Amino acid sequence: MMTINSIEELFKATQAFHGSIGFVPTMGALHEGHLSLIRQARKENDFVVVSIFVNPTQFLEGEDLDSYPRKEAADTKICELAGVDLIFMPNVAMMYEADELSITAPAIRGFILEGSKRPGHFNGMLQVVMKLLNLIAYHKPTEFRAYFGKKDAQQLALIMQMVKNYFINVEIVPCNIVRSSDGLALSSRNVYLSKEERAKALSLSRSLRKATEMVMRKEFSVSVIEKAMQEVLEEVDVEYIAFVNREFQAIDEVEIGNTIMLVAAGVGNTRLIDNLWI
Repeated sequence: MMTINSIEELFKATQAFHGSIGFVPTMGALHEGHLSLIRQARKENDFVVVSIFVNPTQFLEGEDLDSYPRKEAADTKICELAGVDLIFMPNVAMMYEADELSITAPAIRGFILEGSKRPGHFNGMLQVVMKLLNLIAYHKPTEFRAYFGKKDAQQLALIMQMVKNYFINVEIVPCNIVRSSDGLALSSRNVYLSKEERAKALSLSRSLRKATEMVMRKEFSVSVIEKAMQEVLEEVDVEYIAFVNREFQAIDEVEIGNTIMLVAAGVGNTRLIDNLWI
């Protein structure tokens, strides 16, 4: 496995890759959720590249950029054991100039839900993802796939739109949410939770299970399901409960095969999100 810290070395290394490339972009602090992406990329491609870069442009003022968990040594070992071929670890100076072109998230889908709470977050996320896709695919591999988790459902939808709108030659592969044995969706930010806060955080996944049970009983009314979810979430600071279709348009009735149920809530000082695709 190679660990590369410069763009020039990255280009040299990927030029020697003759076959398909599976790419997993991360901000480090790798957990089983990231590993599931890496394993799928390993299964489906000749070469696997993982990037580790805590991207400053997607953090808003007052967010946890400085305290975001950084575990480079552990991440490197995890990637090695998972069969990664190359880790790309750039720094901010490599990725950004002082006076940059910018990408703006779509006016509607980019500024609802997560975009409403964190205006500008998706601009920075799309900016770095486009840069990374262009860097990894610089030598035009025969096949190029990038792997993203469904947990960040809105992010995934916007990346897929960006790839379509800008005609980027990559296949975006959505991957299922990975949960701990107690049901909590895996996140690098889970380390912030105390024991008591973690117990409260489990209400996010419980609310989604409650919604699923109601849908299985043929209850499709969003207003009815949302009310039941609110009752499950009474111990956390609910930011939003949302029901959208795959195009992230708000819906009034659940449609099997075309619905995403999303929840965001504060637990102590930690903000968590979760969702379920129906």
